[in-house]
Amino acid sequence: MSQSFDITPLNASNNRVVLMVEPNSQKAQIQPAVYRILDANLDRSREGLRIIEEWCRFGLNNAQLVGECKYLRQELAHWHTAELRAARDTPGDPGTELTHPQEEQRSTIGALLQANFCRVQEAMRVLEEYGKLYRPDMGRALKQMRYRVYTLETSLMGYQRHQLLWRSHLYLVTAPAENLLPQVEAALKAGLSLVQYREKTADDYIRVERATRLRELCHSYGALFIVNDRVDLALAVDADGVHLGQQDMPIAMARQLLGHQRLIGRSTTNPEEMQKAIAEGADYIGVGPVYETPTKANKPAAGLQYVTYAAQHSSIPWFAIGGIDTNNINDVIAAGAERVAVVRAIIQAEQPTLVTQYLISQLHHIQP
Repeated sequence: MSQSFDITPLNASNNRVVLMVEPNSQKAQIQPAVYRILDANLDRSREGLRIIEEWCRFGLNNAQLVGECKYLRQELAHWHTAELRAARDTPGDPGTELTHPQEEQRSTIGALLQANFCRVQEAMRVLEEYGKLYRPDMGRALKQMRYRVYTLETSLMGYQRHQLLWRSHLYLVTAPAENLLPQVEAALKAGLSLVQYREKTADDYIRVERATRLRELCHSYGALFIVNDRVDLALAVDADGVHLGQQDMPIAMARQLLGHQRLIGRSTTNPEEMQKAIAEGADYIGVGPVYETPTKANKPAAGLQYVTYAAQHSSIPWFAIGGIDTNNINDVIAAGAERVAVVRAIIQAEQPTLVTQYLISQLHHIQP
């Protein structure tokens, strides 16, 4: 490509010379680069959406989420013109040789989806900015599409968590123990899919460290990880949600902080508290304590009657909790429970894997 320059001397006293590139020549240089940027990022965003769409289709069987992914892909295809494709120069692209170790491993479906949402959002931001140099309406269109991807991410990640919550019938609530991580992992190996970190007296730096390690452990087994009481800690360690007691912050305030993709549970001890928690938007509730337990010292047992009431009236998942173990779980099931939460039964068990397997098997016997 030939280039012409207008050489105009400025400040003749010091003989400085400025080279002024003619507008047409400058545009001829910039245009191919912009086209290549747009082409590469259209490819990147469409590929990322397709990866997300496949999980919505085959992993979740969710037609609504599949439809949104497909719509976004088709809108991007509208902008992926032959003019942009013609600018592609794969052999001459230095970026094809670049990689990062994190790109070579995906530990869970959640990590895979999160990585591809980031990929799509970054690509769309590039398209939004460089698209303004190509066509003014492209920048506006990609801005709105990027917002739709944010909404899709919230809907999908929230749906993933809610689906796993509904499938979970055994809930482990932790208590301080020297062998906490091995005990939890032994239960996860047996099929446990829901864990809550509960520790009332430790310093915050210790809680952050333990919660982070537990979250990593739970997610490596595809299990949900919930933090007791502390919304700030749940956010700090990227937990799947928080469990609130009756004296903790209102559910609406917690929802503002956590968003709609994370789970919020509420402890209840009677029908009035149960109905209030449901009305306020809890994702699940604890029902108990069924039996007196040192975990809830000085709190009278709610009894099996409350379990039966919850079975008849709760419209959201609920977990019977409080003193439940291998000796009495069948009584709790007979009262109407399909889900139970335990603490000591697993944390203090000599064989936590076997105990977990037994509890899950008893709960699965009642499933249709």
